[in-house]
Amino acid sequence: MSNHCLTYQPGMEDIGTEILEQVLTQVNAYSPDSYTIEDVQAALNKEQRDFHDFAALLAPAAGSLLESMAVQAKAETTRYFGNNVSLYTPLYIANYCVNHCSYCGFSCKNHIRRSKLTLEEIRLELEAIAATGLDEVLLLTGEDRKHLDLEYIGEAVKLAAQIIGSVGLEIYPLNTDEYALLHGYGADFVSVYQETYDTVIYDKVHPAGPKRSYPYRFNAQERAIRGGMRGVSFGALLGLSDFRRDALATGLHAYLLQQKYPHAEVSFSVPRLRSFQNNPQGGISNMTERQLLQVMLAFRLFMPFAGITISTRERAGFRDHVLGLCATKMSAGVSVGVGGYDAEAKSDKQFEIADGRSVEEIHRMIINRGLQPVYTDYIRGD
Repeated sequence: MSNHCLTYQPGMEDIGTEILEQVLTQVNAYSPDSYTIEDVQAALNKEQRDFHDFAALLAPAAGSLLESMAVQAKAETTRYFGNNVSLYTPLYIANYCVNHCSYCGFSCKNHIRRSKLTLEEIRLELEAIAATGLDEVLLLTGEDRKHLDLEYIGEAVKLAAQIIGSVGLEIYPLNTDEYALLHGYGADFVSVYQETYDTVIYDKVHPAGPKRSYPYRFNAQERAIRGGMRGVSFGALLGLSDFRRDALATGLHAYLLQQKYPHAEVSFSVPRLRSFQNNPQGGISNMTERQLLQVMLAFRLFMPFAGITISTRERAGFRDHVLGLCATKMSAGVSVGVGGYDAEAKSDKQFEIADGRSVEEIHRMIINRGLQPVYTDYIRGD
C-alpha cells in the first residue's frame, strides 16, 4: 500500500492506531485453509467463542457444518433479540461525491444525475416515510464537504429528529467534535464501512479523494462513540477482496471496539457488491449466498448480542430466510436515489437493489414467519 494511503489529510483527527494495528496483524496471519472440520466442531461446542473460534467458523471447512451453525445461531438470536425484527429505511439526501471509488455508482468519475434535497424537500420525504409507520431512518450522502457541509447535514438531522424516532447517519467520516455536534442535534448511530480491510486492494480502489486515508476511515466508529453516539455499525463490501479475511477483520474491529467501549451498541451490515449505472456487470460480487450466510452465522456466534442488518442488495428470498436465524434488522420500501419517498427520486441510483417490496409487504412477510416487526425500539431522551 502506498504511504499516501496511510496518511491523514488536512483537518483529519488522528486518535492513534491501536486497534487498527491489532486487526491488521491478525488478518495478515490468517490462513483460512489451515482450519479443519474438527476446529470448527470445537468452536461450535463452546458456549463462549473467542477470536480463534470465529476464524474457524469463517474457514472453508465450516461450509459443511452450516446447518449446525444455523441451529446455534438461531438459538443465540432468539436469546438476545426474541422474535423481533427492526425495520428502517435509508433516505439519500444528496449524492455529490469527490471520491474516486471504482466500485460505487456515486464515484465522482461516474457520469450520473446528481442532486441535493432542500431542507423543505427533506421534511416532505421524512413525513412520507413516517406515514408508512417507519420510525427509524438512515440519512445518507455522498462524500463532499463543499456541497454537503456540516451545517446542511446538521439541519437535516434536526428535521429528522423532529419527525422520526431514531436517526442514523451514513455520511463522510467526521472528527469527534463534529460527531458530538450531530449527536446533539438528534443523531443516534453511525454507519461507516471500511469497504475492504485489505490494504493493497483499498489503495487500488481508492485512487483519490478523502476516502483514500485508510486509518481515518478505520477509526470513524471510535470517534463517533467518543462523540456520544449510541451505536455504530461495521461492514466490508464483500467481494472487493477475499471475503473471509474482510469478514474476519470486520468482526475483530467491532469486537475490540466493543471491549474498549462496553456501553456502545455494535452492529454489522453485510453488503455484497452490486452493479450500478455505467457498470452493469463489473461490480457484481462473485461471493455466493451460501458464503454470505456463513459470514452472517459466524458473526452471530462470535458476537451474539450484536445486531445484523440485511439490506435490499440481497434478493427477497434470502432476506426472508435469514430473519430470526441471524439477521435482526432489515430495510423496507427502499429508494437508493436522492429522495424517492414523497416524490420521484431526483438522481440516479447508487446501485441496483434486489428487493423492492413496500413496508406493508415486508410487514406481512415478517408476521407470516412468526416474527414481530419492530418500528420503534428506542426512545430519545431530552
